[in-house]
Amino acid sequence: MKGSLLKSLNKARIERKPAALITRILDGSQTLFVEDRVSAGPQLENYVEQELKDALLSDKSRIIGDDENRIFIHVFNPPKRLVIVGAVHIAQDLAPMAMTAGYDVSIIDPRSPFATAERFPNFRVFCKWPDEVMPELNIDRKTAIVTLTHDPKIDDPALICALSSDAFYIGSLGSRNTHASRIARLQTAGHDRNQIARINGPVGLNIKAVLPSEIAVSILAQIIEFSHSPNRKKDA
Repeated sequence: MKGSLLKSLNKARIERKPAALITRILDGSQTLFVEDRVSAGPQLENYVEQELKDALLSDKSRIIGDDENRIFIHVFNPPKRLVIVGAVHIAQDLAPMAMTAGYDVSIIDPRSPFATAERFPNFRVFCKWPDEVMPELNIDRKTAIVTLTHDPKIDDPALICALSSDAFYIGSLGSRNTHASRIARLQTAGHDRNQIARINGPVGLNIKAVLPSEIAVSILAQIIEFSHSPNRKKDA
């Protein structure tokens, strides 16, 4: 790979932009595709570009063509990411589970006794209000967001940021009554029911979870379910 291509690819990965390196196996010529356009190298034939977009969507590299026209499409999508708002007991179980499942995890909580490196070793912890942090996180369609504090002063600003983002999953802890109150507050803040319907509340799959670790399992399971069905609507 040429140095200029590697530099452009690394830049795209740092900026969490979906990218793919297309290599013609016969002669080794390469094209770098970032987001929705060719960033460097020769332009692509229409059929190659379609295969490329399918590969990016499925997040799977592939070889296409045959004989002298074989082409390797190497996908470099940004890693999946989970933003947890609320450095609570559930988060202490959910964060390592999500990391094991391949998620890049960040925890946000303005309460300094909760948001500590000791409680969350090896994770990025922001001891700030969510509406201060989340606009800087470049939340994209590979990001899931979960609020766990039960405190509207913390959860609501996070949800407002989430609803204006491309996050593929939004979940919020609380009972059905708590969620009904949450919906009313968000409607007062100017969000309509279609927007608010993106929020999974009560959060997680209904597996009769009680313990914090069990609730964490139910949340991660629902996130994984949504990650494989990005256009899925939550259950009524």
